Amino acid sequence: MISRTKTLARPATDPLRAVWMLILGAALFLAQTLAVEARAAPESFADLADKISPSVVNITTSTTVASRSGPGPIVPEGSPFEDFFREFNDRMNPGGPNGRPRRSQALGSGFVISEDGFIVTNNHVIDGADEIQIEFFSGKELPATLVGTDPNTDIALLKVEADVALPFVTFGDSDVMRTGDWVMAMGNPLGQGFSVSAGIVSARNRALSGTYDDYIQTDAAINRGNSGGPLFNMSGEVIGVNTAILSPNGGSIGIGFAMSSNVVGKVVAQLKQFGETRRGWLGVRIQDVSEDIAESMGLTSAGGALVTDVPEGPAKEAGMMAGDVIMSFDGVDVADTRALVRTVGNTAVGKTVRVVVYRDGKTETLRITLGRRESANGAGDDTAPSQEAPDRQEMLGLTVSPITDQLRGELGLDDGAQGLVVTDVDGDSEAYEKNIRAGDVITEAGQKQVTSPEDLQARIDDARDAGRKSLLLLVRREGEPRFVALSLD
Repeated sequence: MISRTKTLARPATDPLRAVWMLILGAALFLAQTLAVEARAAPESFADLADKISPSVVNITTSTTVASRSGPGPIVPEGSPFEDFFREFNDRMNPGGPNGRPRRSQALGSGFVISEDGFIVTNNHVIDGADEIQIEFFSGKELPATLVGTDPNTDIALLKVEADVALPFVTFGDSDVMRTGDWVMAMGNPLGQGFSVSAGIVSARNRALSGTYDDYIQTDAAINRGNSGGPLFNMSGEVIGVNTAILSPNGGSIGIGFAMSSNVVGKVVAQLKQFGETRRGWLGVRIQDVSEDIAESMGLTSAGGALVTDVPEGPAKEAGMMAGDVIMSFDGVDVADTRALVRTVGNTAVGKTVRVVVYRDGKTETLRITLGRRESANGAGDDTAPSQEAPDRQEMLGLTVSPITDQLRGELGLDDGAQGLVVTDVDGDSEAYEKNIRAGDVITEAGQKQVTSPEDLQARIDDARDAGRKSLLLLVRREGEPRFVALSLD
């Protein structure tokens, strides 16, 4: 009976065992496939390096530097420090005591983007150079002329004249790069000549200090001399221009930054066509919308760009007002101020765009014809800082006073200046925590103008009656406006 039971049971377990074996095999195959995809680095970068190396160049610049002149330190003849100071003076003044000019050289990298000799590099590589010499991978050297520069993105466009078509590389789409993708950097690190390093994309959309920053962070080794060189994807397309490193010692520690190709490509196209950049200009001052500002304005979420000031320009002509929240620009949703600045800058000068703003609890659409950013630098209003004023009242942790004609003269304010002067701030208040200080001028509360303490109190009462938890103030300091939301509790 036992043996029969075993015999009868075997047909029932064999199909089950087969199913489990199939499942196990499929799982093993899937795991191996995922492992291969996870380490999808090529067996070698040699083929890719061979393909693109002829398009990468070394750049040497020469600059005339005025030699220092004037008396040096006085050292008694025969002093043990005499030789030291003589060597020091020779290094600091190679032109000798006559103060003759000397030549200074710098090294960098670049890459050819067209067969007729256009070359991309960093602006800081060639800034102030009298002569620019290009060395190709083959060893051939050619002089270069400067076509144009864009200090905002640290990009420069050069041109060489060659008697043959030059090998070149093309820009790829930096927006499709993902954290973890393989990349390869090429250039002239520390003046050692052509060099290749590989790594991955460590992060995307990094901002360092510029308005139009969109850096790719990589751990591919980037050192001094790599500046202006290309960062390639595995298809041999340029997805970034190596620009900066973060390092305590000046050498690579695995934190390098390359300006994304989608920014560089637009800049290069304008430099090639005009010899300069021509960015769109809206004509507003803006700040991000925080959670408390969003609540005080009745917005469902923090987003968009809050307009703090509208000087003379395209936006003012179209009817935009301080206190508007820009929600959409030319059909693109605005996430924050940085996104808006980049989108506007990438839009053609003279184009008429639709701008959706949130105003007084509803949205409005404005049609704005963009100006040119480069022609508008410095545009805006300036207001002198305020100090003390009479008839003070305390509210929201602030002591405020109206602006009188006498105060305008004492404080140097414009004749048309209106608002409330902050004369004191409670150090334990939320207003102090949010950086409101004595001398600031409050021009609006609840997006309505205030000229007296009574106006401010009325805005506070209105906000409380509407169930608001905070009140939005427009505060100016030395002419710079910003919105601050203060709790009403």
